[in-house]
Amino acid sequence: MADAAAPALKARLRRAERGRTLRALALVAPLALFLLFTFFAPIGQMLFRAVHDPILSEALPDSAAALQAWDGIGAPPEDLLRALVRELPDAFAERRLAAVAQRLNHEISGFRSLLLSTGRTLAAAPSAPADPRAALVSVDPRWEDPMHWAALRRAAFTITDFYLLSALDLRRNEHGWVTGVPAEEAVFVAILGRTLKIAGAVTLICLALGYPLAYVVATAQARTGNLLMILILLPFWTSLLVRTSAWVVLLQNEGIVNGLLLGSGVVDQPVQMIFNRFGVYVAMTHVLLPFMILPLYSVMKTIDPSTLRAATSLGAPPSTAFRRVYLPQSLPGIGAGGLLVFILAIGYYITPALVGGANDQMVSYFIAFYTNRTVNWGLAAALATLLLAATAVLYAVYARIAGTAGVRLG
Repeated sequence: MADAAAPALKARLRRAERGRTLRALALVAPLALFLLFTFFAPIGQMLFRAVHDPILSEALPDSAAALQAWDGIGAPPEDLLRALVRELPDAFAERRLAAVAQRLNHEISGFRSLLLSTGRTLAAAPSAPADPRAALVSVDPRWEDPMHWAALRRAAFTITDFYLLSALDLRRNEHGWVTGVPAEEAVFVAILGRTLKIAGAVTLICLALGYPLAYVVATAQARTGNLLMILILLPFWTSLLVRTSAWVVLLQNEGIVNGLLLGSGVVDQPVQMIFNRFGVYVAMTHVLLPFMILPLYSVMKTIDPSTLRAATSLGAPPSTAFRRVYLPQSLPGIGAGGLLVFILAIGYYITPALVGGANDQMVSYFIAFYTNRTVNWGLAAALATLLLAATAVLYAVYARIAGTAGVRLG
């Protein structure tokens, strides 16, 4: 009888466990849907723009189909030329050609004027030309250049690597090979390097300032520690824009800091501390310092102070006890705080834009520039993808190092 009751009991336990799982999923479902539609979907759509390029195929569908069917070798075929000559006047008259011209001008400088002038001339012609090749060349001899036709063919495909290559200062030549852009046009790799350099420097400065402060807060008496924690959290109650603007007032040539330096005789003329890299470091460190202190504090609070006393009682000097006992136990806080500050720093836009100079702008500034000013969504999405990839690689490296360190400490 006990044997017969066992399967029924197991079935009831499985049903109860399934019910708990379904209730848990029902509670989490609203948050999951909210994140899906307000966070992951917009990011995914933005990143898709880095490889999605339907501009030419939408404005010149027959020409795009002919370009895709062409192997790109030799002179363009007759059917391609006739489709292009037939569609260019209509696209120009319906104002659909400007977007195509702008897209192609990103690839070859001067393509915009070539395409628009050709569309304007063909639209003014009384009838369709009998010889499309001669008609195009008569408008502009550049239609005989294989590079222009290769760029036109690459733009005909809706899925492209043009923007991602551009974000890495690369491009394809007329043969389809990936090559580097000329040195005077290579800017984005240098901008990414500058972004990583600024973010890394700010992270190290925050660590140098935040570690001793977190140690003081974690080891202080409760009343003193609570007061210090309130002062640390106080910047969160002030707008980021207000805090950054305050540094503009403080660091400008006629500001308080220069006034104190001049009044005390330390300098005899104002020091340039704003609209340069120094101002960026100061303002970003002020904003991001709490994000370093809080992870450090949470880890240091769990460290038993008796371990230091035990090391000292065994003959270790205070510096050795700190280096070999306390510091290894605080490494998770250093890693978490450093990762948090670095990821926040590489995406900064407002602070460098307000207190930095032309050579201090980071990747986020150019993402905003291509989104709002030139409306080049593809390049903006490619730069965002590059930034996201750098962040993901950094997190993967941190996770691996933290896992290895955890195994070693264990």
